[in-house]
Amino acid sequence: MTKPVHVIGGGLAGSEAAWQLARAGVPVVLHEMRPVRSTAAHKTDGLAELVCSNSFRSDDAETNAVGVLHAELRMAGSLILSAADAHQVPAGSALAVDRDGFSQTVQRRLLALANVTVVREELERLPDAAFGPTIVATGPLTSPALSESIRALAGQSHLSFFDAIAPVIHRDSIDFDIAWFQSRWDKEGPGGETAAYINCPMDHEQYFAFVAALVAGEKSEFKEWEKDTPYFEGCLPIEVMAERGPRTLSFGPMKPVGLLDPRTRRRPYAVVQLRQDNALGTLFNMVGFQTKLKHGEQVRIFRTIPGLQQAEFARLGGIHRNTFLNAPKLLDGELRLKAAPWLRFAGQITGVEGYVESAAMGLLAGLFAAAEIRGATLAPPPPTTATGALLAHITGGHLAEGASFERQAGHPGTFQPMNANFGLFPPLPVADGKRPLRGGDRKKANAARALADFRAWVAGVPTADQRAAE
Repeated sequence: MTKPVHVIGGGLAGSEAAWQLARAGVPVVLHEMRPVRSTAAHKTDGLAELVCSNSFRSDDAETNAVGVLHAELRMAGSLILSAADAHQVPAGSALAVDRDGFSQTVQRRLLALANVTVVREELERLPDAAFGPTIVATGPLTSPALSESIRALAGQSHLSFFDAIAPVIHRDSIDFDIAWFQSRWDKEGPGGETAAYINCPMDHEQYFAFVAALVAGEKSEFKEWEKDTPYFEGCLPIEVMAERGPRTLSFGPMKPVGLLDPRTRRRPYAVVQLRQDNALGTLFNMVGFQTKLKHGEQVRIFRTIPGLQQAEFARLGGIHRNTFLNAPKLLDGELRLKAAPWLRFAGQITGVEGYVESAAMGLLAGLFAAAEIRGATLAPPPPTTATGALLAHITGGHLAEGASFERQAGHPGTFQPMNANFGLFPPLPVADGKRPLRGGDRKKANAARALADFRAWVAGVPTADQRAAE
């Protein structure tokens, strides 16, 4: 137990893995390259910096798979969920956080542990077995040198896609003679608020003019070697969605359902929503407005939105390349690289997409590594749980035996990143003579089963006191 586990990457997954290892009594060396080397998206050198949205998405553990994942991580003593809960900002039924407070809390709590050492350095290659057990959690912005080292070991199974960032606006530059606060259907959020979003309404003419401007706006050009890199379907740039059809946005991030313009007492044709981005409530981000528009075009086009005519931007949108593994081919059921089992991978680089999904894989990597060091084996969480379903998806355990990888992955020729969703869960049992559950009833049954099964699983994970007594 005197030899540490090395964790490469101080993002959400790496921080969570380090926390779980340290709680198990295992010494940890956490390697973070910032500020020695920064990335195209990071702004600070803080651990667990949120570079895209500040939202952990739905906190509804009764009918939403992401909310179920939140609940499971809380049961397992997740550092990431604990810090998120401590720095929550209003976001309706979602869990959104103050970025700076969240990152500072994660860093402070890790540095307070005597068996955690943080080293600020860039590791340019994957370590060999002599280095000791290692968790690679370098995320979607893995440095070029380390990325090339992974590619050399993983071959062409090392993949990538484009992800995008939404702009952030100063609240005091928003015109509240037009915009108003309301959550859809006045739904109460985890903090009890019912008006968490700023809404900017559009009528029919304004909406279609806006869509035309998005389509015609000047976009960032990709380099030659980037042109075949796909987008992640769950985080498409707003202008890419607009190009798919003039009504796409009105049925997507700009859908007006559940909202009533207080000036007209009618539902607008479309709406742009903004969500609080910091604890002070001085910054709001544009929900679903990831973009690759050039910065000047963003200012020009987004100021045509009613209520944002004088908008001042604290940050403009951008696009960056994400990196991930062909995990079903390369990783075993405990997130070890089959070709180099002293290496585990965690976070978005494994092919999960989203903050909490990344943290969940960090949590599992830490628990698996801690068990291995004790000479024990930790069974994975059941695939009926959100955490277990994600693990099964990326490691191939959910796939039909004997089918080709391409067919099993559900995509023509390539494995694609995945968010937590009930589609990853095994079917619910159906009693003889009964019809399968549908809609909301099916979601509730999946959620209830997941939470019960995860509670039973986490009860079997040795506590810190039990580990000390072994």
